[in-house]
Amino acid sequence: MWFSSAAVLPEMLAEAPISASRQALLTSGVQVGFVIGALLFSVLGLPDRVHPARLFAGCAAAAALVNASLLISPVGGNAAIAARVVTGALLAGVYPVGMKIAVGWGTRDRGFLVGLLVGALTLGSASPHLVALAGGADWRVTVTVTSLAGLGAALLVLGVRLGPHHAQAARFNIRAVTRAWTDRRIRLAYAGYLGHMWELYAVWSWAGAAMAASFALRMAPQDALPLARIATFVAVAAGGLACIGAGWVADRIGKAQVAIIALAVSGTCALAAALSFGGPVWIVVPVFVLWGFSVIPDSAQFSALVADFAPPEEAGSLMTLQTALGFALTFVTVQAAPLVAAAAGWPLMLALLALGPAYGLVAMIRLKRLTHVG
Repeated sequence: MWFSSAAVLPEMLAEAPISASRQALLTSGVQVGFVIGALLFSVLGLPDRVHPARLFAGCAAAAALVNASLLISPVGGNAAIAARVVTGALLAGVYPVGMKIAVGWGTRDRGFLVGLLVGALTLGSASPHLVALAGGADWRVTVTVTSLAGLGAALLVLGVRLGPHHAQAARFNIRAVTRAWTDRRIRLAYAGYLGHMWELYAVWSWAGAAMAASFALRMAPQDALPLARIATFVAVAAGGLACIGAGWVADRIGKAQVAIIALAVSGTCALAAALSFGGPVWIVVPVFVLWGFSVIPDSAQFSALVADFAPPEEAGSLMTLQTALGFALTFVTVQAAPLVAAAAGWPLMLALLALGPAYGLVAMIRLKRLTHVG
C-alpha cells in the first residue's frame, strides 16, 4: 500500500490536475505518517501490550480501509493526502512489528531472517507498479487490489505463532537520544543508515517517472510509460531477492562489510543513471535494475549493527529513533525529487541521490576501522 498512489500518478493526473508539491505529498505523506506512528507505538508500548500478530493484523486491515478511501476522495485533494499520512502511521504497526516477530525465530541467523522480511517488504513495494500495468488506464483498479492485499495480509498473519526467542519490545527511552550521540559506533551506524535512506525511497518513488521521461526521448510516450512500469517493478523486486542473499552473507562476512558493498554499488548506479539518462533503453534499464538490486540489501544490517552496539535495555529505543530519523529524511528527498527534476532535469536529480550513499560509505568505513569487525 506504500506506493499505491505513486504507481498510478500518471492516470490520476490525466483525470485531474495535481500540483507538483501535492504529487510528492501523496507519497511523502506516507513517510511522515510512518515516523509519527513508529514513535507513537513505541511510546505507548503497544507491542508489549498487544500480541504482535494481532497488532499487525489490526494495523494492516485498518491501513487497507484507509487506502481504499482514495477511491472516494477528490483526486489529489486534502482528504487523499491525509489518507496517505494515516496509512503510513498504520504501516508502522506492520513492518517493525513483523520484524519483531521474525527475529523471535532465531539468533545466529538473524541477518537472514531480517533479510527475508525486508525482501518481502521490497517485493510488496514493487507490486503496485505491476498491478498498475495490468489495470491499464483505471488507477482505481490498483488502489482496490493493493487494499485487498492488505486485508489478505491481516488474515494471514493471524495464523503466525511467536518464536522461541520472542522478547518484549522496549518502549522509547529518552536517554537513547544521548547515547545515539555519545557512542561513536552507534553514531556512525546512524550516519550509514541516513545515507542509505537519502536515496532509497526517492529511488523507489520516482524511478518509474525518471525512466518514463528517459524513454520518452527515444519512443512514443504511450510506449514509454508501460516499459517504465515493467522496468520499475523488476528493479525494485530485484532488491527483494538481494535482501535474502545479503542477510545470509552478513551472518558470515559481517554486517558492516555488506553495507559498504551495497552503498558503493548503489552510489555508482546513481551517477550511472544520471549519465545514461535519455540513452538507449538497453543501457538505462540495466542501470536501474542494478540500482534497485543494490539500494536495499544493507537496510536491515544498519538496525542490526545498532542492536549489536546498544545496551540491551536501550536497543529498542535506539532502533526506533534510528528508524524515525531515517524516514523523516525520506520525506525531504521524496518531496524534493520531482521539484528538483522539474527545475533542473532528472539527470541532476539522479546524480544528487549519490550524495547519500557516499556519506554512508565514509561512515561505514570509519565504523569498520573503529571496531575492527565486519
